[in-house]
Amino acid sequence: NKGIQIFALLTFSALIASASAGLLGFTQSAAFRGVLLCHDKPAAHVTLKLYDDDTGPDLDDLMDAGESDAYGRFALSGSESEFTPIDPKLNIYHDCDDEYTPCQRRITIYLPKKYVTQGGRPDKHYDAGVIQLAGKFSGETRDCIHR
Repeated sequence: NKGIQIFALLTFSALIASASAGLLGFTQSAAFRGVLLCHDKPAAHVTLKLYDDDTGPDLDDLMDAGESDAYGRFALSGSESEFTPIDPKLNIYHDCDDEYTPCQRRITIYLPKKYVTQGGRPDKHYDAGVIQLAGKFSGETRDCIHR
């Protein structure tokens, strides 16, 4: 029956739309912490963003955002609902050794899979350690809009 086929198609389409909007799936979480330095001095007020790295046409999902404190310390955590395992990454936007160049330097650190937790609250933190922002990093880019 054509009515049943159309209903089934609409229902399937709604499920796909809900899944891509994060309404279905299972909740997973991740957390990063560490210390940022610029020439061995604390890198204060550096912007950091924790994303679930998505491929294809889907934009990365922002899980948390913040700044390093006066001592360069930071801690971010967040969760996302996905059908597949999340791929957390930390973007660090800074101006160390770059005061007058437009936009900011962006460094991306990908979280190892073993630090992804099932559920909305991470039970382990990935300790990125002390990160010296002076110098150049492989894969480093420039970013004006912090995405």
